[in-house]
Amino acid sequence: MQPTLLVIGFVYPEPNSSAAGTRMLQLIEAFQEQDYNITFATTCKKSENAFDLESLGVNVVEIVLNHSSFDVFIKSLNPAIVLFDRFMTEEQFGWRVSEHCPDALRILDTEDLHFLRKGRQKAFNSNQETDISFLKSDIAKREIASIYRSDLALVISETEYKILIETFKIDSAILWYLPFMIPSQNCEPRLDCKAYSERYDFVSIGNFLHPPNSDVVRYLKKDIWPRIRKSLPETKLHIYGAYDTPVFKEMHNEKEGFLIHGFVEDAFEVLNSAKVLLAPLRFGAGLKGKLIQAMQTGTPCAMSSVAAEGMFGAMDPNGIVEDTVDVFAARAVALYSKLPEWEAFQVQGFSVLKNRFEKELHQTNFINQVNTLLETLDAHRSQNFIGQMLSHHQMQSTKYMARWIEAKNAKL
Repeated sequence: MQPTLLVIGFVYPEPNSSAAGTRMLQLIEAFQEQDYNITFATTCKKSENAFDLESLGVNVVEIVLNHSSFDVFIKSLNPAIVLFDRFMTEEQFGWRVSEHCPDALRILDTEDLHFLRKGRQKAFNSNQETDISFLKSDIAKREIASIYRSDLALVISETEYKILIETFKIDSAILWYLPFMIPSQNCEPRLDCKAYSERYDFVSIGNFLHPPNSDVVRYLKKDIWPRIRKSLPETKLHIYGAYDTPVFKEMHNEKEGFLIHGFVEDAFEVLNSAKVLLAPLRFGAGLKGKLIQAMQTGTPCAMSSVAAEGMFGAMDPNGIVEDTVDVFAARAVALYSKLPEWEAFQVQGFSVLKNRFEKELHQTNFINQVNTLLETLDAHRSQNFIGQMLSHHQMQSTKYMARWIEAKNAKL
C-alpha cells in the first residue's frame, strides 16, 4: 500500500514567481520518487501563476481555516507524513494533525527564517546593524515554537542552521539542512548556453511583492543603475518579476535604459541572454533562487553579501560580492566588460551547482532520515520535551480559539 504525504501549503507553488515555489516542487518530487501518494491542501485560492500540481499526479484539496471539516478530512486521509509549508500553516493546523493523526510524522519546511528576514528588514529601515535584539522578536518566538513542535524542521541555508543552533540553542536532532536540490543534468552547461559574445545588457529578477526584491528595484533605480549607466551608456537593465504594481511600472524609462518587463514565463531564457545578473539585496534570508537560475544559464552575478549568504560555502562565488554602492557599481561594470574574468565566473557557477546543490548530494540522506524517524518516532519525540510542552499549550489555547471562531462564524 502506498504511503501518503499531506502537504499543507501556505500558498500554491509558483516556481516561475518565487524560489519558494521551486523548493516545494523539489520536495514533492523527492517523495514521489519514494512512491508516496501526495495530497496538497491549502486555504489559499489558486493564482494565475500557480503550478498545475495535478499534472504531476498530486491530489489538490481546498481546506478551510478554523473549521472542523479539516478534522474529518485528515482522519479519512490518514497520512504517514504531514509537511507544513512555513510555520504559519503549522500554527493553524498542527494541533488538529496532532489530535487526529498523532502517529503522523510532522515536518516543517521553514522556506527561509521569517524572523531573520523581518528582523533584518526592521534593522535596515532603522538604519542599524542587525544584532540579536532584532532577532528575538515575537515572530521569532512563534517560528521557533513551531520548529520545536515539529518532528523535523527543514532549513535551507547553512547560515540559518547555525543561527538556530548557536543563537537559539535548538537541538540539531530536530533540524535538517536541506538546500535546493538540482538534478545532475541541470548542473551542467545547457546546450543552448550562450557565450559572452552572444549576450547583452544586465538583468534583475524577483517577485515584486517580496519586500527584499521591491527594495532592490528602488535601490537599482536611485543609486546603482545611474552609476553603471554612466560607465556603460549603451547598456540596458531588464527587470523581471511577478506582481509588478503601478508604482514600479512607472519607473520604466527607455531613455535611462531602466526597463520594467514584469512577469516572465521562462526566466532561463532572459537570464541566458544577459551578461550579468544584478542582485544587490540589502536584507532578506534563505537561498536566492535567482542565483541558482543564473548559474544554470551560465550568467555571472553581481551580488550583495545578503544575496550570497548560504550559497557558496567555502567555494568562490560565480561573480562579485560587494555591499558598498560605488564599489558594487564599478565591479559590476568590470564584470560586464572583461571577457576572461566573465568566462571564469561562468565556469565557477557550474562548479558551485555540482558541488553544493546537486540533488544526489542531499536527497538520499534526507529520505533516509525521514525513514529513520518513521521507525523511531516515539523515541525521537521523547527527547524533545520542549516540543511536547509547546504542543500541549497550543492544544489548550489555539484549539479552543479555533473552535470559538468556528462557532462564531456559524452564527453569521
